[in-house]
Amino acid sequence: MREFADQSGERWVASVREEPGTDYKGRFYLVMSPASGGHERPLIDVRWNTERTARRALETASVVELRRRLRSANGRAPVPARP
Repeated sequence: MREFADQSGERWVASVREEPGTDYKGRFYLVMSPASGGHERPLIDVRWNTERTARRALETASVVELRRRLRSANGRAPVPARP
């Protein structure tokens, strides 16, 4: 898990989730969440085979890379329905 600030200063948390199943290849994927709480934004195409590898990747990722991944996740997030 890694906390960082986006370009506007809002705090986000990059973390890893595990997809259950019998296939171990690419079982772990990236999730972005607002640090204040709210809806997670999964990036299921950013995957790792082990949790250890995923955590190491997040620990060593630059803030620029995390912000780029966040922009991608926000661009894919579903648009809320209007009442």
